[in-house]
Amino acid sequence: MVILHVLSDFIDCDFTVSDSSCSYWYEGRCPQSGNRLKLPRTSMSEAIAKGLMKHLANNECYSREGKMYGILLVELPNGEQRVLKAFSGLLNGYSLVEGWVPSIPGRDEIALEEAQTLAQLDAIKQEILTLKQLTERQQYETLFNEFEQQLQAMSDRHRHCKHQRQEKRQQICNTLTSEALTIALEQLDEESRQQGIERRQLKRQQNEVLQPLRQLIAATDARISELKQQRKALSRQLQAQMHATYSLTNFLGRSQSLQELMPGGLPTGTGDCCAPKLLHYAATNNLKPLAMAEFWWGASSVNQDKIQGEFYGACAERCQPLMGFLLSGLRPNPPAPFPAREGGVRSLSLPILYEDEWLIAVNKPAGLLSVPGRYRDRQDSVLSRLRNLLADGMALVSVHRLDQETSGILLLARDRQTHRQLSQQFQQRQIHKVYEAILSGAVKVEQGVIDLPLWGDPENRPYQKVDWQRGKPSLTQFQVMAREGDYTRVEFTPLTGRTHQLRVHAADARGLGVSILGDRLYGCCAVTSRLHLHAKELRFEHPQLEKTLHLQAITPF
Repeated sequence: MVILHVLSDFIDCDFTVSDSSCSYWYEGRCPQSGNRLKLPRTSMSEAIAKGLMKHLANNECYSREGKMYGILLVELPNGEQRVLKAFSGLLNGYSLVEGWVPSIPGRDEIALEEAQTLAQLDAIKQEILTLKQLTERQQYETLFNEFEQQLQAMSDRHRHCKHQRQEKRQQICNTLTSEALTIALEQLDEESRQQGIERRQLKRQQNEVLQPLRQLIAATDARISELKQQRKALSRQLQAQMHATYSLTNFLGRSQSLQELMPGGLPTGTGDCCAPKLLHYAATNNLKPLAMAEFWWGASSVNQDKIQGEFYGACAERCQPLMGFLLSGLRPNPPAPFPAREGGVRSLSLPILYEDEWLIAVNKPAGLLSVPGRYRDRQDSVLSRLRNLLADGMALVSVHRLDQETSGILLLARDRQTHRQLSQQFQQRQIHKVYEAILSGAVKVEQGVIDLPLWGDPENRPYQKVDWQRGKPSLTQFQVMAREGDYTRVEFTPLTGRTHQLRVHAADARGLGVSILGDRLYGCCAVTSRLHLHAKELRFEHPQLEKTLHLQAITPF
């Protein structure tokens, strides 16, 4: 079975990388030496991964379930470079698939126990599904709603009758006396009592009908809860067996079980991710890792935090705690050298379009964050690079942001006063911005204005959608520049600056109805190297020099 693949399986033979920068580091501390060990995700490894994506896109079996895939660029003892590829967990129920790195050793030792436990788990799952589909649930809901409607109608009728009785009481008190008045009042009181009896009878009838159904549903829910506890216990038992038998090997030649590496407890799936599989295989086969890249393919993850074709770092719970051990035996990587630009200032692969003592503007590449993210694997950004590069870097503040996959002009201030003044210009819509994009289809109109309010669902970040009740006003001018085969090149001028504004206004049927090429989040299925959206112009008043600056960055696509 071929495991080591040649580069030409993924990229063209004449492929060259113009940017050798690292977009992410897999890193951890060696348990023995304490040295920080690092393995990069480079432009080359990302290009190889994109080649793998094209292969996955041509076979529907890879789209049946969403999962992480990864590649590892390695060097053989003779100096030749090869590629390993891996998938997380099982692929369509199989752990061993032709051409892919196998699972970490240990799974075969408990194959019988695993099969039996999985069969039990499946039986529990099916019973839970059956219990959740209990017909009495719908019956209870229907009857409950019917009784509630009867009670509401009765209450409305009784309220009307009560109002009439109050008017009659007032009338007879003014017209009747003595015994006639007493009899008339008693009749009204009796009517009120009868209506109370009527309501209590209906409530009693409701309880008699619904109580047996409630008891049955409660017993069913208790059984479901019991089954879920059984399922959790079985899963934990199986994971404990796996973790005790799974054995990882590092580049020092040392092997340890997952249980030994993480004695405090391991999340489900530890050891089944791409990174441990790839590094373990390389270590046990005398292969030197050069770079690695992991990405998601298939349907979006349950909580929508992973999107097909996007690159991701080591998961914090399962992979990151193992990195120090897995990378042990590799020499610590020195900081990557930064190429110098004219004037002696290092550019860190960020083309600087303009700079003075108050502000700096760069041409941000696609795939790089504008500012650091919250988590450890999202620290690399324009701001963090410049802060590490420039003498006054720690004072830098980003004035605005571009989406990670959007390229183009990004403006940063070198002091708080300049930042405040430029931010005010953005807020007051005094800054002129122009974007260029390629849309993944034909646009019927030539120009116009899109006015669609946008709202971000806090339960589904970062996705934005049109919402006329909760959305914020969002305006975009557009002009078709050219039609290129099945694609349309468009110039966008956003008049507001909402998150994903251009992407939603392009994709939504009430806008242009055609997503931007490469925009997987908003419906583009084409496999491309990037999101085809570029911030090409920025015009504003320099707050200190009191002159208009018109910055331009050539569209790279």
